Amino acid sequence: MSDVQKMQEAQERAVIVLEQPQEVRYWTDEFGISEAELRALVARVGPCARDVRVALGRPIHEGHQG
Repeated sequence: MSDVQKMQEAQERAVIVLEQPQEVRYWTDEFGISEAELRALVARVGPCARDVRVALGRPIHEGHQG
């Protein structure tokens, strides 16, 4: 995978798309939460993965998209 493809994938992963089951699985695994918790957080803080991470009290590493 090229650096451009990796960057595009990272940018796409920065937004949580609840209408896509594979995205829901990815983010529930990434955050270690249930689908219901993920949906509630997105409803509260929006679909930006960074905002969800902050709401969960997880550290955001420099350069980390999601």
